[in-house]
Amino acid sequence: MRISTIIFIASLGVSVAYGQPPAAAAKPAETKTQQPEDQSQYEAEVIHVKTLYGDSFDRLVNMLSVFNVRVRSDQQMRTIVVFAPKNVVDQMRKVVAELDTPGSEAAIGRNIEMTMTFLRCSTRAPAAMTALPDDMEPVARQLRLATQCKDVRVWDVVPLRLQEGKETTEDIQMPILDPTPGIRKTLLHMRIRPDSATRKGAIWSVSLREMSLTFAVYDIQEHFQNFGLNTSGDFPEGQKTVLGKISETENDGPIFVVVSLKVLD
Repeated sequence: MRISTIIFIASLGVSVAYGQPPAAAAKPAETKTQQPEDQSQYEAEVIHVKTLYGDSFDRLVNMLSVFNVRVRSDQQMRTIVVFAPKNVVDQMRKVVAELDTPGSEAAIGRNIEMTMTFLRCSTRAPAAMTALPDDMEPVARQLRLATQCKDVRVWDVVPLRLQEGKETTEDIQMPILDPTPGIRKTLLHMRIRPDSATRKGAIWSVSLREMSLTFAVYDIQEHFQNFGLNTSGDFPEGQKTVLGKISETENDGPIFVVVSLKVLD
């Protein structure tokens, strides 16, 4: 009995081309392995920032990205840590030393609109209450409760345009609120230095390194006496901050300064 053997080659994904050698298997694409950068000559260095902070500090750190090396910064500690070759670190130190100064390109930033409302208070009850602007009424109410002031009047309103990182000085002549015997004029010298404008959530806060207000009261003989205040601190945008009291030596009642500000850009 003859047995026929039939071999089926099918459904195996194999094609047979008669008369031709089988095609060679395709070679996998070569992958070039990037050699790790030699960091044996790198060193970690701490650069201390003396002047800049807030947005000014951030601008300084951003400028250092041109060196294309590892940079870590901490605004609260006012330090910058770099990991780079020594010659690059030396160049970065030079850049920081040049920019970490008052008035540098990194220091000067946002514009700030500040309004100072000067209130003069008297311990004597007025013959008639003086009308105040609506936004000053709550302030006057608090002054009457917290001090011996019975009469609160707006002496003057002074608008200022400040710039982050730049000192502003201005001299103005204050108006005569009430005729005072022997007093001819009062001059005000202002020196204000906003160090930084920083956003905290949705609210801006401006840090003033210095705010100096000096009054010079001249009599009819051109003799004068000085009084004023020096302060610093953080001033939140949209909030009225009351400074004082500033006392004159020969006139009745102190002077209070109400500060409000807005960061423009």
